[in-house]
Amino acid sequence: MVNNNTMTMTMAADARSSGYVTKSSAWSNRFIIAAIVQGAVITGLTLAVVAAQMLTSGVNIIQFLSLSFEGPAKWFFLGYIFYLILVVAIAVTAVFYSHLEVSMGRQIRGFRSVLAWIHFAGMNVGGAVTTIAMIFAGLAGSGILGIILGGSDSLQPNTAIMEQFVPIIAAFTGLLSIGVLAGGLAYILTYLRKN
Repeated sequence: MVNNNTMTMTMAADARSSGYVTKSSAWSNRFIIAAIVQGAVITGLTLAVVAAQMLTSGVNIIQFLSLSFEGPAKWFFLGYIFYLILVVAIAVTAVFYSHLEVSMGRQIRGFRSVLAWIHFAGMNVGGAVTTIAMIFAGLAGSGILGIILGGSDSLQPNTAIMEQFVPIIAAFTGLLSIGVLAGGLAYILTYLRKN
């Protein structure tokens, strides 16, 4: 009779002796978890818009936003689409880090680790705040936010309110850009590093 623990240990020893050792990538894991969290956030935003539509019977929010794409509502759609792209970009970044750490056996330490943390923060904070600010700028500028929050019974577009979002969007787009550049530098330095 074979014990499960004995069988597991034998399989692990066989894998090591054949050269097929399963390694994990710390940075890949961080970015995968971040992609899952960011995916949950955009799902929550989607459910909030659907709930707002169901609770506000007077105006078809989605129809209004899609028909008024020329005005402030385009910021809503652009922010939403950019957020979806951000989630995919974070997940793809995990693949790059996995390639470095698992396939190539390179370790990300020291200065390269600092660059990777900047990359992580830049994408997750800078990217998320930028896109969410764009979404809210579109909702506020188109007048939909007033209807959702119950402060207005009719649509009153206000493009001037969107100017308040510009510094926030610009600052966090800068953070996103710095993060992506730092990540690119970390990847190149780690890739070119000799073992």
